[in-house]
Amino acid sequence: MKKIFYGLALLTCLQVNAQTVDTVAKRVLLPNGWSLTPVGHSLHLGDLPLNVLVSPTEKYLAVTNNGQSKQTIQLIDAKKEVLLDEVSIPKSWLGLAFSKDEKKLYASGGNDNVIWQYNINNNKLQVADTIRLGLSWPKGKICPTGMVLDNSRNSLYVATKEDNSLYIIDLRTNKVSSRIPLPAEAYTVVLSKDNNTLYISLWGGDAVAVFDIASQKITGSINVGSHPNEMILSKNGKYLYVANANDNAVSVIATADQKVIESLQTALYPDAPAGSTTNGLALSANNKKLYIANADNNCLAVFDVETPGKSRSAGFIPVGWYPTCVRVIGKKVLVANGKGFTSMANPDGPNPVSKKDESGSHQANTRKDKPVQYIAGLFKGTLSIFNEPGEALLSKWSGLVYANTPYTKAKETMAAGEAGNPIPRTAGQSSPIKYVFYIIKENRTYDQVLGDMPEGNGDSSLCIFPERITPNLHRLSRDYVLLDNFYVDAEVSADGHNWSMAAYATDYVEKTWPTSYGGRGGTYDYEGSRKVAYPKKGFIWDYCNRAGVSYRSYGEFAGKGVATLKSLENNFCVAYPNFDLSIRDVDRQQIWQHDFDSLLAIGSLSHFNTIRLGNDHTSGMRKGAYSPFAAVADNDQAVGQLVDYLSHSKIWQESAVFILEDDAQNGPDHVDAHRSTAYVISPYIKRKSVNHNMYSTSGMLRTMELILGLPPMSQYDAAATPMWELFSAVPDLTPYTALQAHVDINERNIAWNESARRSAAFDLAHEDRVPDLELNEIVWKAVHGEHAVMPAPRRSAFVKLQAKEEEDD
Repeated sequence: MKKIFYGLALLTCLQVNAQTVDTVAKRVLLPNGWSLTPVGHSLHLGDLPLNVLVSPTEKYLAVTNNGQSKQTIQLIDAKKEVLLDEVSIPKSWLGLAFSKDEKKLYASGGNDNVIWQYNINNNKLQVADTIRLGLSWPKGKICPTGMVLDNSRNSLYVATKEDNSLYIIDLRTNKVSSRIPLPAEAYTVVLSKDNNTLYISLWGGDAVAVFDIASQKITGSINVGSHPNEMILSKNGKYLYVANANDNAVSVIATADQKVIESLQTALYPDAPAGSTTNGLALSANNKKLYIANADNNCLAVFDVETPGKSRSAGFIPVGWYPTCVRVIGKKVLVANGKGFTSMANPDGPNPVSKKDESGSHQANTRKDKPVQYIAGLFKGTLSIFNEPGEALLSKWSGLVYANTPYTKAKETMAAGEAGNPIPRTAGQSSPIKYVFYIIKENRTYDQVLGDMPEGNGDSSLCIFPERITPNLHRLSRDYVLLDNFYVDAEVSADGHNWSMAAYATDYVEKTWPTSYGGRGGTYDYEGSRKVAYPKKGFIWDYCNRAGVSYRSYGEFAGKGVATLKSLENNFCVAYPNFDLSIRDVDRQQIWQHDFDSLLAIGSLSHFNTIRLGNDHTSGMRKGAYSPFAAVADNDQAVGQLVDYLSHSKIWQESAVFILEDDAQNGPDHVDAHRSTAYVISPYIKRKSVNHNMYSTSGMLRTMELILGLPPMSQYDAAATPMWELFSAVPDLTPYTALQAHVDINERNIAWNESARRSAAFDLAHEDRVPDLELNEIVWKAVHGEHAVMPAPRRSAFVKLQAKEEEDD
C-alpha cells in the first residue's frame, strides 16, 4: 500500500484521547519503518513512563514518568481507570513502592539520591518526607532504581545504578541502615515469598544477585541473559522470571536450587538478532499466562507457563510505541507505552520568543503560552488497557503484530535488490565497491539544510543553511542523488551514535539519556565509555573484526589518542581529534587525507572507515567561537574536499561514501521530527537523480553491511530497505570538484547580545550538553537577525491505513 502523509487532524484516534473500547487502532507507520495497531482503550501518561505499580489491594496504580521534559508521579484509580492525581517530581527513575495499608507511596528521586515518601490522602499525593541516600549529583553518584518493601521488618530495599549498591532503609527512622556493594549496575529488586531472600537484577552484569537478609550478604549469583531488568515471582514463589533486554528472552529460575530451567525466546522469529528489547513482565491472575513487553517490537509476547520448564508461546499482542511495562489486574491487561502511539506533529516547536523558569531551563513559548515541542520530550506515554484475549482473538492480534513488523528471517538472510546491482542481496556476494567511507555529522533536519531545493519535498521557510552556506551538500545532492525521505532512527545524539554504529540502542541507552538531557544529572556514557550501554555483540567495528574486514575510525568513539572500545584500540587515527567545536572540520579533513595517503601508499587502507565531521552542530553565538554560518560552511567544505580527494584517487572506482546526521534534534522539519539529510556518493550512483523512497539510519547501515559482507546487527537493519535503488551497475568515474565556501569559515562571533550571553553558558566540550531548544533559536537569530521570529515548525505524522478487514477486528 502506498505511504501517505496525513495531518494532525486525522490522528485523533491515535493520540492520547484514543479508543474508548477494546478495538484495534488504524495502522500508523513510524519513521523507522515499523507500524503500530494498538489494541484496547487508553489513558494519558507522562513523558517516558518506565514503571506502573499496582497497590496491594489493586485499588491504585502509581506511574513514574522519567523523560526529558516534565517528570511526574501519577496516581490512577485502577478500577475506574481515571487519573486521581499527578505531582511533579524534580528527579525520578523507575522505583516505586506502596505501603501495605496503601497510605504511603515511595518513589525514587533519581540523581537527587533520595527516596520521596508521599502520603495518600483523599486520593491525593502529598510529600511527607525524603529519605536521603547521599549527596545529590554530581557530588553523589548513586541514583536509586527499583525498590521493594519488606513489611515484616519495616524495611525498604533499594537498588542503585550509579554506585552499584543495595541500600537497606529502616522505615521506623527513615534512615539508611546498610549499604551492600554489588558487582554491576542494578535495575530492580524482588523479595522472596518467605521474606528471607532478595533477588537483584544486575543490569550491567548479566546475572541475578541473591542476597540473604539474615546474614546481610550476597550468597549467590545466577547467570541469566544480557541486560536483565524487570523480574517477577510466581504466585507460589517457586519460579522467578527475569527479562533480558539484549537477548530477546526471559530466564525462568527455579528458586529452590537457584538455577535457570528454561529460556523463553520472545522475538517473532527464532534466533533473531537483538532488537526485541524484552523489558517488562506480568503474570495472569491464575498464574498460567506470562505477558512480556517487547519494547522495540511494540508488542507483548504471551507465553503459557502453567508447567514451568515446559512453557510454550501463545502469541503476540500489538500495543503502542516502546512498551516499557505490563501489569495484570483480574482479567485486565495494562501496558505503559513509553513513546505513545505515533510520531506526532509539533506546531509549537522551538522559536525565539521563549522564556525560562527560575532554574534557567527553557520551559514555554510565550507567544502561545504552550510547552515547547522538542523532540526529546515530544512523544508522551500512554496506558493501553484491554481484556485478556481468548485463543481466537490472540491469534488475530498475533497476525497484526507480524504485519506491523518489517523484520523477517528471510530478510535477515536475503535483502531486497536486483541481480547485477552493486549492492549484494546477501552477505558474501561480491560487489565492485571495496571501500566504504561513512561520515557522521551532527543533528540537522532535512528542511534546515536542503529545504530550499525545489527538486525535493522541502519547506524553504525553515531552511537556515541554504545553498549559499552549503554549496557542496547541494551540489552533491544534485550531481549524485537527492534523498528527501530519509529518517534517523534516534531522537538525540546519545542514542543517535548507537543507532548509527549498531542499528540499535539498548534499553540502558533509551531509558537513561532523557535524564541527562533534561538537566537532571548523569554522565554522557553513550559512545563506548560504559559497557552497560553496549549492544551484546558490539558495534559495526566488532562485526568487521569478527568477519576479517579491515576498519578504521576517525573521531567516532575515539579521540585524543584514546579509543573507547577494545576493538578500536589499534584501528583508529591517533592524530584525529574527538568532538571539539574549536577545531575546524577542514583541518580534520586534512588529517584524514594525510592518513589516507600514508595507508594507501603501503597498501593498508581499511575497507571500512568511519569519519566524524560534526561542526554543523555549531557553537551558537558564543563570543569568540566560530559563527553558525562559519561552522556549517566549514563542515560543508570539509565534506566537499573529502569527496573531491577521494574521487581523484586510484581507488575511486571501488569506493562509496555514505553521509548522515546521527540525529535530527536541532531543528524543525515540516514532514517529521526524525527526517534528516543523507548523501550517498559513488561512481555507481544513478547520477543527477531524485529518490523519494523511505530510507533510515538502519537502511544505510544495511547497505554498507551488504557491501562489506557483514550480517545484520539487529532486527532493525535486517528489516530496513537497503539503498540498492540508488545504484547502477555501470559506473560513472567523473570525479567531484569541491566548491569553495561563499562565506568566511573563520568568521568568529564578535557581538555581545542576549544570544551571546546565553551561548556563553553552553557546555560545548561534549555532544548535546547544550540545551538544544536554545541553540536552535540562537542559530535562527544568527541567520535572520537578533529580533527575528522563527516560524513555528510544521510537522506532519506518518499514517499508513490498514486494510478494511483489519479495521473490523
